[in-house]
Amino acid sequence: MRWVLRSKIHNATVTEANLAYVGSITIDQDLIDRVGLWPGERVLVVSNTSGARLETYVIAGERGSGDICVNGAAAHLIGAGEEVIIMGFELTAEPITPQVILVDRKNKLVRHLVEEPRTELASFG
Repeated sequence: MRWVLRSKIHNATVTEANLAYVGSITIDQDLIDRVGLWPGERVLVVSNTSGARLETYVIAGERGSGDICVNGAAAHLIGAGEEVIIMGFELTAEPITPQVILVDRKNKLVRHLVEEPRTELASFG
């Protein structure tokens, strides 16, 4: 069994960082649906802007809003306006093809990206 990438929202823009909220990341329900995330699911959030990495859980935001809100203590690490990648993983014995989307600066779908599962180790030489 291995942890493999299952869901990815690539190049999302953080629309709000709310220190007063109790933890999590709020994500537009349309984006959640497109990549197969679940509310309450653990995700890895990586800032392309600062390099910060954190784990938190998903809260469903208003459908069509474009919201990507970093909440609670995580807002100390990733702020509004930063570009992030949000990833969900699955424990599986088989390679899977993840659901990966690219979004624009307003967090609207640009296109689906295909990331092929790795079935063999890369050779170096």
